Amino acid sequence: MIVSRILTHPGGSHKDEFLACCLLIAKHRAPLVRREPSADDLADPAIAVVDVGGEHASERSNFDHHQFPKDHPPVCALSLVLQHLGVYEDARAFCDWLEPAEWFDTRGAVETSRWLGIDREQLSKLTSPIDTTLLRRFATVSELQHGEPLWEVMRWIGADLLDYLQNLRERLDFIASVGEFWEIESSGGPFHVLYLPRTEPLPDEPSAGLGRFIASHPAGENVVGLVYPDRRGGGFGLSRHNDHPGLDFTRIQDCEDVHFAHARGFVAKTSATDPARLRALMSRSWG
Repeated sequence: MIVSRILTHPGGSHKDEFLACCLLIAKHRAPLVRREPSADDLADPAIAVVDVGGEHASERSNFDHHQFPKDHPPVCALSLVLQHLGVYEDARAFCDWLEPAEWFDTRGAVETSRWLGIDREQLSKLTSPIDTTLLRRFATVSELQHGEPLWEVMRWIGADLLDYLQNLRERLDFIASVGEFWEIESSGGPFHVLYLPRTEPLPDEPSAGLGRFIASHPAGENVVGLVYPDRRGGGFGLSRHNDHPGLDFTRIQDCEDVHFAHARGFVAKTSATDPARLRALMSRSWG
């Protein structure tokens, strides 16, 4: 379905419709108008109506949530657009900020603070001038066209979010296909690490996605360390997972094939490539 125009409500702006519009701009490169929709707008699938109109009908590109009952699970216009684009489940899994944004838009600051287990004042301290400036500037315009600074910034935001979700999903599928969970014996008892072998071509950031993969995998619960190709050389990086205190890589800093071990012990680099040697280095680091 081709969207030729994006329409959202005038007046004050919130993060949910702003980000929803960012995604649609990135997807369709369409101009945006801020006004109340007409019946013709709602009936035209080429006009995406966002956060206004009283209707959720993705087949007609209508993405409003205000008509949902008050006990409906927290779902905002951004949620509906993510669902429409087929990336909502991945966004909920990989974007830690999404669920709080849904709560904030549908439940307000007080209930969201209570749900997060923090004071209302603490929530206010998380507000960024980036948020306030972009939303304030967005609220002052009635139309945005291709090439205008704010339209281009919104396209960047939407494109980066879509790229992140797509690339991370591909990355997780890649890790699942080649990664190995190792149980390593040591004098301090057995422990578990995730090993990623060197492949060609080597990803730009070989360790990217490892934490997300571990969190999503049933075998990841006991993982305390990571072994992955070093993007700066032909060896491997060794690191803690979630800064587990059981691993201290200063214990291997004097090994000939270890050319870097951080003074705080959380990461090391080795020229070793043989899995048996990598296991031995991890074993020596555990205690």
